[in-house]
Amino acid sequence: MDFATIIGIVGAFAVVGYAISMGGSFSIFVDMPSILIVFGGGIMAALIRFSLGGILGAFVLGSKVAFSQRSLSAREMIEEIAEIADVMRKQGPLGLETITPSDPFLAAGLRMIADGYESTFIQEQLEKERDLTLERLEEGARVYKALADAGPAFGMIGTLVGLVQMLQAMDDPSKIGPAMAVALLTTLYGALISNVICIPVCEKLQAKSKVEDVNMTLVIDGIMQIRNGKSPNVVREALKAYLPSNQRDQEQEAA
Repeated sequence: MDFATIIGIVGAFAVVGYAISMGGSFSIFVDMPSILIVFGGGIMAALIRFSLGGILGAFVLGSKVAFSQRSLSAREMIEEIAEIADVMRKQGPLGLETITPSDPFLAAGLRMIADGYESTFIQEQLEKERDLTLERLEEGARVYKALADAGPAFGMIGTLVGLVQMLQAMDDPSKIGPAMAVALLTTLYGALISNVICIPVCEKLQAKSKVEDVNMTLVIDGIMQIRNGKSPNVVREALKAYLPSNQRDQEQEAA
């Protein structure tokens, strides 16, 4: 669970809500026409750019990435792969069936080794899965980027709608207030949705794509080392390049 995301989103809305409550009634900041313009208009604009399945998939993927963290670091993954390499050397491919890896991608590679597939086939399949995973993350980031762009844009559209309604109702003072509320609240809603949810999730998806690229490539290289029967020490040395320089120094000292 990524508590930073939860604290950030809840905290941002709490700060704005508290500031609103200090100045008056919270209910005056709830306006259904403004909600329809910003939320409905933003989603419809995204539907023009992407398919319905792509948007729904992006919502699911965004929620998983925003509120979850990868359990293993690169250093822990290298150590786990080295331990698996030791089992492979001592017990052969059948010994891998008794192992329960912590990473599903690593588990898929070990199943292919245990089933006796050739190295070329294993590498091609794992690289294909990695590329598709990265493509899904990039697609999700593009969807949230589109929503982040649409929020302020439809906030401005709502502002224009409210101003037109206000100007048409200048002879009736009772209609000026609701029209002005639409004009201002759509801008508020658009800014909040864009800056509190859509832009942060988009950037998390982009960061996740980079991290997954490195981690999945590390696993692929580790699987190839295991498939070729390399010793644990050789595996560690081969995968050490994926560690930051400071962790490489720590690894060297530990060795």
